[in-house]
Amino acid sequence: MSSRTRTRAAKAAGVTTVRLPRQRGRRAADPFVIVVPERPSLTRQALSGLALIVWNHRRALAPLALGLLAFPLVALLHVLAWWSAFLLAPAAVGPALWLAIVQRRRPAGGKAVWGWRIALAVLGTSGLAWAALAAGFGPLAGPLELVWLLNLIAAQTAWLIVRRTH
Repeated sequence: MSSRTRTRAAKAAGVTTVRLPRQRGRRAADPFVIVVPERPSLTRQALSGLALIVWNHRRALAPLALGLLAFPLVALLHVLAWWSAFLLAPAAVGPALWLAIVQRRRPAGGKAVWGWRIALAVLGTSGLAWAALAAGFGPLAGPLELVWLLNLIAAQTAWLIVRRTH
């Protein structure tokens, strides 16, 4: 390649600059400069679209984000401190205690309120029990990954139903 056609200045990312040398018959004219932007790849476009969809629906996907964050955190907890399962196990009783306290202070007026309270307590107990077992044995041990997936689906479904009805 001739030294006259190479670019000497730093160029912006994603832009290809082609400089054509001066033509022989036109001494006073400036050289032509052609700037050709590079097209993003199909993978980059797909990931950008997916990121935009997730960002626009970020509130609706809150349980999904928490579940996806909980899995590696519990895995890290299992690797660094497996004994933390003994600290997390008593926390699994918390949602049942919450249900008893709430039901005693403000009794459920109808079946729907009672059902939602029970569902929330069961989901909380199941999630905390999973966290304790996963911290002790690892999140991929036995059926724990299936329990995690079922908890994630149940939490996301309940979240979407509650957001639509209120």
